[in-house]
Amino acid sequence: MPRWGNHATEGLPMNEAETRAEHIDPALKAAGWGVVEGSRIRREYLIAPGRIEGHGRRGKPLCADYVLEYRRVGGHSRNASMALR
Repeated sequence: MPRWGNHATEGLPMNEAETRAEHIDPALKAAGWGVVEGSRIRREYLIAPGRIEGHGRRGKPLCADYVLEYRRVGGHSRNASMALR
């Protein structure tokens, strides 16, 4: 019976979900995102509905893997986005 293990410890390339779970999410948390009051992490955030191609059709929507939002108490929000490629 095959054993399934952690790709990182086996020297195999990681897929996007594993990279997020093992590297990106912990780094964001360590930096205070989603922990500090007023900070929020939005995942798979729709940026634009997609290019209009005609005849009522649209192209593929533009989506950010992460959008980091910070809203000061009583202040304006600041947004930053990043995408994995």
